[in-house]
Amino acid sequence: VQLQASGGGSVQAGGSLRLSCTASGTIFSINDMGWYRQAPGNQRREMVATITTGGSTNYADSVKGRFTISRDNAKNTVNLQMASLEPEDTAVYYCNAEIRKSFGTRLYLYWGQGTLVTVSS
Repeated sequence: VQLQASGGGSVQAGGSLRLSCTASGTIFSINDMGWYRQAPGNQRREMVATITTGGSTNYADSVKGRFTISRDNAKNTVNLQMASLEPEDTAVYYCNAEIRKSFGTRLYLYWGQGTLVTVSS
């Protein structure tokens, strides 16, 4: 199983970016999917947003009202639409997904490779 993230880049404050992440490989089902980020010089990876199979979402307080997470279950994809970006949003963004590879097996948490978002003031 692999998660491939895309869509990072550089943008000025106030701008927008859209991140996408697609899971591929041997997949029976996917539970929660999410986006996390790690700011430069920070060893901690913080939750940005998560979404369940049914579409229930959860956001970090710092991004509420600015970021929107969505998913396409048929395409095994999770997206993060980011608007009103701030310099404090600069980070490497990682997607993850809880994946079951076959019926009756346990869930495993997989991570994408990370995509850099840089917001300049």
